Parts: sequence; C-alpha cells; structure tokens
Amino acid sequence: EAAERAEREAAEARKREEDERRRVEDEAKRKAEQEAKKRFGDDESAKATPAAAAPAQQARPAQVRPARPAGAATPGATPVNARTAVQEPDEEERRPVRRSGPGPARPAPAPKPASTKAGPQKNRGRLTVVTALDAGEVRERSVASFRRRVQRLKGHAANEPKEKLVREVTIPEVITIQELANRMSERAVDVIKLLMKQGQMAKITDTIDADTAQLIAEELGHTVKRVSEADVEEGLFDVADASEDLIQRPPVVTIMGHVDHGKTSLLDAIRHANVVAGEAGGITQHIGAYQVTAPSGAKITFIDTPGHAAFTAMRARGAKVTDVVVLVVAADDGVMPQTVEAIQHAKAAKVPLIVAINKIDKPDAKPERVRTELLQHEVQVETFGGETLEVEVSAKQKTNLDKLLDIIGLQSEILELKANPHRPAEGTVIEAKLDRGRGPVATVLVQRGTLKVGDIVVAGAEWGRVRALVSDTGKPIDTAGPSVPVEVLGFNGTPEAGDRLAVVENESRAREVTDYRARQKREKQAARASGMRGSLEQMMSQLKTSGQKEFPLVIKGDVQGSIEAIVGALEKLGTSEVAARVLLSGVGGITESDVTLAEASNAAIIGFNVRAHKEAREAAERLGIEIRYYNIIYDLVDDVKKAMSGLLAPTTRETMLGNALIQQVFNITKVGKVAGCRVTDGVVQRGANVRLIRDNVVIHEGKLGQLKHLKDDVREVTSGHECGMSFENYQDIRVGDVIECYRLETVQRSL
Repeated sequence: EAAERAEREAAEARKREEDERRRVEDEAKRKAEQEAKKRFGDDESAKATPAAAAPAQQARPAQVRPARPAGAATPGATPVNARTAVQEPDEEERRPVRRSGPGPARPAPAPKPASTKAGPQKNRGRLTVVTALDAGEVRERSVASFRRRVQRLKGHAANEPKEKLVREVTIPEVITIQELANRMSERAVDVIKLLMKQGQMAKITDTIDADTAQLIAEELGHTVKRVSEADVEEGLFDVADASEDLIQRPPVVTIMGHVDHGKTSLLDAIRHANVVAGEAGGITQHIGAYQVTAPSGAKITFIDTPGHAAFTAMRARGAKVTDVVVLVVAADDGVMPQTVEAIQHAKAAKVPLIVAINKIDKPDAKPERVRTELLQHEVQVETFGGETLEVEVSAKQKTNLDKLLDIIGLQSEILELKANPHRPAEGTVIEAKLDRGRGPVATVLVQRGTLKVGDIVVAGAEWGRVRALVSDTGKPIDTAGPSVPVEVLGFNGTPEAGDRLAVVENESRAREVTDYRARQKREKQAARASGMRGSLEQMMSQLKTSGQKEFPLVIKGDVQGSIEAIVGALEKLGTSEVAARVLLSGVGGITESDVTLAEASNAAIIGFNVRAHKEAREAAERLGIEIRYYNIIYDLVDDVKKAMSGLLAPTTRETMLGNALIQQVFNITKVGKVAGCRVTDGVVQRGANVRLIRDNVVIHEGKLGQLKHLKDDVREVTSGHECGMSFENYQDIRVGDVIECYRLETVQRSL
C-alpha cells in the first residue's frame, strides 16, 4: 500500500510538473510571437527589443533562470550567435529527458522561449528520438511557422521584390507568345494575362503581330526594336572578305551545247571515265559536277549540263554558278537550237565563252562552217579576229584535250579567281535527290569558305547537320573548300536545285531561317491558289466555251532537275482543248499516298528513274491505277502526247462524191415523191449524205433513202446515167433542183 501510495504521489507530482511546464512554454511562445511581430514590422522596434525583453526575463520563475547560459543571445543578436545560443539550451533540455527519476529538476527545459525568440527552429522539423519522446503534438510547428522563422533568420531580403531587368526586345513581323516571353525574360502566363485584359484569348503557341507584341513589351517596361521578318536572312550570304584572306581557287567550268554534240564524251575523255555508258539512251538527263587535274597540276571543276530542249532551267542553273562556259559544237552538225540557247545563257550570266569544236575526226566535219554560223549569234572566234577562244577537239580520238585545258587555265588566270577558305561555307545546290538508303542528298558546289562534317547548313526551306561529304569520285571526305563539288548528306528534306547553301552558327538560327522561307513558300502558293479561286467564274465560262479537257498526272523522279524539266516539257504540250495537269511532282519512289491521290483524281502515275514501293505496287494493282516507268525524257513526253491526243475531240471530214440534176418528179403510192435524175458529176451512192440545192441555196440536208436504176435497186450510179432517188423524211422536191452527194469521215486528231 505504501508503495502504491508513493507511486500515486509521484505520478501526481509528474503531472503537476508537466502542466506547469506547458503553461510556461505557452506563455513564452505567446511573448515570442509578439516580439517577432514587432521586430518584423518595424526596425526601430527591433532595436528596442532587448529593453523590452528584460522585464520578461525577470518575470520568469526562479528555477528556470539558472538554466539560461551566460552567453545567450539577445533578440538583436546576429543569426550566428542566435544559433549558438539555441544549441546550449537544447543540450540542457535533453539531459533531464534521459534521466529516469522524477526529480525536481524536470522544469529545466523552460529556457525554450529564449530559443524561440532567437528563431532557429531548424531541428523542430526533424523527427529524432529526443523530439519523439520529449514532445507530443503540442510541440510541433506548422510549415508556415517554420518558413517565417527562416525568413527572420535571413532578414527581409526574401520579401523584397526583385529588381526588374529592362531588356531591348527584338520583335519581328510575327512572333509566338512563348518566344516573346523568352525574349523579355517574363512568364508566358503574364503575357497571356495582358492579352486577356485586351479581350484577346490566346494560347502559348499562338502567334501575334508586331504591333500587339510591342504594346505588351512596353507595358511590361521593356524597350522594343522592330525588325522586318526578312532580316533573319541578313548576314547569310555575300559578306565581304578582307583582300588579305583571299587565295587562288580552281575555276568552275560548265560544259554546254546541243544534245548529242559530245559534251559528256568530252568530259569523260578529260576525266578518263565513262559516264555516257551509264546514261539512258546515251543522253545526259542529270547535271553532274566533277573535279579534274590539268596537265599543269592545277585543278579544274567541270559541270556537265543536259543538251535536251526540256532541260532549259538546268542549263541556266549551270551558267549561273560558273566562271567559264565551254560551248561544245559538233563539226558535222553546226550550230543548233540548244547551242544558241547556251550562248544566251552564257551572255546572261556574263561569263567568258570558250568554243570547243568537237568531232573533227569525222569525214564530214566542217569546222569553218561552225565558226561562220557562230558569227550570226554574235560570237566571234579568235580565228576571225574576235575575242572568243576556240579549239578543235575530238573526244573520241582525245585530240587537243591538253590544249583545251590550257586555254581554260589561261582564261581563269585572266579572271583572277580568289576565295577565302577560312570562313563558314557558302555554295549552290546543283542537283538534289532522295536516296532510299542515304536520305536526301544534295550535290553542292562550294563557292566560298570550307564546308566541314558536322556543320549546320541551310538550303532553301531545308536545313540539316552535315552527316557526310562524298566527293565526285565517291570517296568520303571531311572538308570541301572553294570550287569543290560534293554530295552533302544530312538534310531533313530534299532541297530544290538552284537553292543557295549557307552554314549557320546554331540550330535555332537554321530553324528561324527555314521557317521563314517555308512560310514565304506557303504564302506564295496560297496567293496563287486564291488567284485561281478569284478567276473561277472566268475559268468556268472558258470551260463552257472551249471545253478544255485535263490530263491529270502524278510524277515522281530521281532528282529535282529532271522533275523540273518533265513538268516544263508537259506544260508546253497543252493546247486550248487539252492540257496536262500535274497534281503532284516530287523526288523519290512512288508511295502508297501517291497511288491514293491518283485513284481519287483518276490520274496516271509516271515514274522517271524510280520504282514503286511494294505497298504502292499492290495498291495500284488493287485499284487498277496504271504506273508507267521511264528512263528517257523523249519517251515520256511522246507517250503523254499520245495519251493527250486521245482526249482531243475527233474532226469530221467531208468528201464530195458527185452531183445529180432532177429532171422529173414522180408521185408513187406508199413511197411518196421520187426524183428522176441524171448524174452530172462523180458518183451517187445509196446511204450517203445529200444536200438539196435550189437556186444555189441549200434547202435540205439529209440521207438518200432509195436509189434505183430503171426498176432495180443499186448501190451507186456513175456519171452520165439516169436514176431515181427518194430522200428520207423529205418530200419537197422540184424539177431543176441539184442533188449534191457527199460522205462524212471521222478523223482522230493528234497534238
């Protein structure tokens, strides 16, 4: 019983102590919060805090005061002192907890108010053995309270607004909200809020015009610099080089001339290669670029162009990128239409001309005739006292090839061709194709700088990182300097032949340029489409009057230049009655989507040097779509011409048979009127078409119903004989009328 009594008393004593401790703690907490409010709201009150704190310390119970260490921090102390001040009471408070006896020293933890005043409550958030055993839920701090204490420790800096950065914002004609926010270093949400205030609902990806963007930027306190959208292309091309950086570069020579005059054969003889054998039908249908070393050791870049009439654009492109044009004219053939065209291209590009009179080994070769014919087109060769250099060559016998190369070298020395190789590359896309294994491949002639593997390049509306460079001999290379032709792999799409290529510093710049160009392209197409829509009524009225028929086609080719040539050639075939309409033209194999398009528009599919994919082939067989493959442009154009001729309405041709004069008219029962006639000219046939002419006026056209000679039905009656005739569904015949007999023939027309 005594033991139970002692235990009960001890328990009661512990309870009283705990209640007293809690009361003291609550009081201290309340006072600490009051002091914190004063200190946080006013710096002057913070200075006065030590004085205010003194009575509070005197008011504490006597047993609590000894526990406070001598070096405890006052509320005005620095955070470091405060931290050390906190640690000591913590030590004091932890010791009594570990003791098991119910001694009178339990209230020792009372100094906590001082620690709360100083503010370091970092340990309160952690769950340790001490905090778990010593304190229940009452001792835990809220997250907000913890944040306030951290702020008190750090001072007022956390609450102070950050200094606003005023930027100069570059605004193009059109900009997305996201991009505008990035350029201003503002949140996109704030930009959208401003737009909503103006009554405009927008998403982060929406575009806004320059005026709206300027209003927003100025409202947010930034300065604005307006630029034209076309400014994105500034600095891409034609940046001047310092004269001390320029060094000698190889000349770029384009070989031009009429078809079958031996351009490729001449180049093969110079290169000791055989390109002609690989060309379908022996005619060049692609533009090719090669580099050769002359006997003098100098390098020369040759560009071979097709001579066929369809490849006008290709020849023009070849003349634009060149330094010298070699005009190949066959000695036995003389000056031909494409020769004249090549001369015009060279003059338009303002490049010097060298005439190579080829095929002089042929027995009927007449070089003098070529020189004379060239005079008609204002090309005066040196032999005739002019300035144009000329040389007689034979590609077959390899005659005078060294002389031709020497003349080219001489001409390039006069031109003083120089370029800076130590700069980002610039060049021109000569040809582009889609290779199934390698992706988009562009044949590029580097004109300035050095193109390296890994460079980010832009060509037209396409960009990419150079994955590989392939030389004209098919070998991979790491760099390509000025006047070097290379195949560039790594574009994200097939660029167009004739596009200018430039190296840019980063991907964002490349995207910016290509996005602008793609947008321009789309706008042009849209404008063209709207123009067509605008004249829809005119078009319909024209169709009613002329009845023009269309021959829809889907064309896929191996390279951009060939497609350009095919589309151009087919456009020239059109007449007022029938025209070819190219629904789609592109580089690469025939795909399933091409077949679907052809099926929807009832078009034929043409593949030029490409084949259909397996799925496309199966779809075409299933849908009954015809796919025609060609490798020679002549055949393609001829076949399309024949197919279009089939759409032409046939014409009727009238063939005169003979005339007859009515001498007497008989009325016969059940038959009606029958004319007794004499055939005066030619022959009259049963079933033929007839005209009844009275006083030189045609009063009836119809068919001959019956033709009799005496009492017999006959097929025809010749001149000088008499016969009886009756007309189908016509009775008004008189003596003296003339019957004209003729036959109508239907004739199929062709383009």
